[in-house]
Amino acid sequence: MEVFPIFTFVLIAIAFVVVVLFVYYVPFLLWLSAQVSGVHISLVQLFLMRIRKVPPHAIVDCMIEAHKAGLHDVTRDGLEAHYLAGGHIERVVHALVSANKANIELPFDMATAIDLAGRNVFEAVQMSVNPRVIDTPPVAAVAKDGIQLIAKARVTVRANINHLVGGAGEDTILARVGEGIVSSIGSAASHKEVLENPDSISKLVLKKGLDAGTAFEILSIDIADIDVGKDIGTQLQMDQSNADKNIAQAKAEERRAMAVALEQEMKAKEQEMRAYVVQSEAEVPKAMAEAFRSGNLGIMDYYRMKNIQADTDMRDSIAHPAKPADSKTK
Repeated sequence: MEVFPIFTFVLIAIAFVVVVLFVYYVPFLLWLSAQVSGVHISLVQLFLMRIRKVPPHAIVDCMIEAHKAGLHDVTRDGLEAHYLAGGHIERVVHALVSANKANIELPFDMATAIDLAGRNVFEAVQMSVNPRVIDTPPVAAVAKDGIQLIAKARVTVRANINHLVGGAGEDTILARVGEGIVSSIGSAASHKEVLENPDSISKLVLKKGLDAGTAFEILSIDIADIDVGKDIGTQLQMDQSNADKNIAQAKAEERRAMAVALEQEMKAKEQEMRAYVVQSEAEVPKAMAEAFRSGNLGIMDYYRMKNIQADTDMRDSIAHPAKPADSKTK
């Protein structure tokens, strides 16, 4: 009697598991929802989606949304292939519906390619409908008169659907706009001209076609603010003057050092000459004694030489009389 209830319980458990597995692999309610919405898909296909590890709910919901929006190029195979490739099928379908309502040509293949390229295709479509404003960082440039100007611009862009794959991003747009602002200010003869007509910067920058090769289309460039910076020209002249002064001082110091060295050299030569004269005068008595011994100099010759020296000293004293001493006392 106890075996029958246990066997019944086991059968009930097995039946419950079978029903759960059947409902999981064969989502009848999801199939019914698709049929009611006008999407024709079989239970076999839903079962095979489970086997291929593709969520049937996501595929069916996207197909219902596309069908209600009138998109006939969205197929089950295309959605499954895009999901298995790692794409976001919900985002792609949302983008296709938005593009269709905004009369923007966006095929399913292009939308999936944009999504697989790593860009948010739904945001791109929204940006194409509602352009976005990008604020540039402060850009410093110098006019020809040497005055620095610091400008800020607002760039209005919209997404270019055809160039989203492989096109440059916002950083390239900002870099090119900054380059155009620097070129425009640098070509101005005076900073006053730029301050009087800031729209000249926008016109010149727009003419350069800065959005070429990017994923965006530039609609307008507006100068939001211009501030006057430093007087770079005067600062450069002052720096050049200081550099010239330092060079002149270095050359003067070099000439002074050379003069001091020459003076020291002349003093050394003078001292050397005096030492030679003193040494030569010290040799005179020796030479006279040797002349006395050898008979080349007689006593009368010596007296005549002394008389000549005394006469020479007397003439020098007459020609250069000594100054009288100052006898005044305090």
